Amino acid sequence: MRSPVRWVLWDVKDTLLKVRASVGEQYCKEARRVGLHLSPVEVDATFRQVYQQYSRGYPNYGVAQGLNGEAWWMKVVRDTLSQCRVEDPALLNTVAHNLYHNFCNAENWEVFPDSKKALESCTSLGLKLGVVSNFDARLEAILHACELRSYFSFLITSEEIRVAKPSPAIFEKALQACGVPAGSVAHVGDHYVKDYLASRSVGIHGFLIDRHNKHRQADIPAEHRLRSLEELASRLQEHLD
Repeated sequence: MRSPVRWVLWDVKDTLLKVRASVGEQYCKEARRVGLHLSPVEVDATFRQVYQQYSRGYPNYGVAQGLNGEAWWMKVVRDTLSQCRVEDPALLNTVAHNLYHNFCNAENWEVFPDSKKALESCTSLGLKLGVVSNFDARLEAILHACELRSYFSFLITSEEIRVAKPSPAIFEKALQACGVPAGSVAHVGDHYVKDYLASRSVGIHGFLIDRHNKHRQADIPAEHRLRSLEELASRLQEHLD
């Protein structure tokens, strides 16, 4: 017999909210406060290279190599700016420190227009909500600042539990927090592998938010694909009884 859905797990970045401006623009804005004038286009391109290097060499914020989210991001910012010809160590540290902490502010994030409506609809159906995110320790502060934290019973971040999506272990941790079988849980995210396939690999009902119709994979049934989060509640109603 099919288990009724009782919980919905959520990815956060690019599912419920997104960075408001480009990384290059955000970094250059902070750099201007200490008298540095840089090119947002150059900084953005450099950041992407540095970010990929650190993601490969020190995955999941380097927690297995003695780092944490703050130290990891500080290194990424310093390396990005130093490759853009900023040489003063004090300035590099100041900008990196300020950027890490400023990204907790709501002004740096944009909540998608369909996010709160979807969260409220799920709550009104009697569903409980949790977060499973490849994010660092700032996530709770960001959700508070964006007025989303109150919707969720728990948050699980990859930095906190030292394992990242698409590992099944992060979803198994979430299932423990839910206290119900995987068949009674749904998950919503924007990444085909890390969210959709990974959640379904442990028996969770995976849904892929695809606002811009970017995902062309043939193995995603139409009923698992969302063009808007506002479609989710009606899809879940089919699994409530």
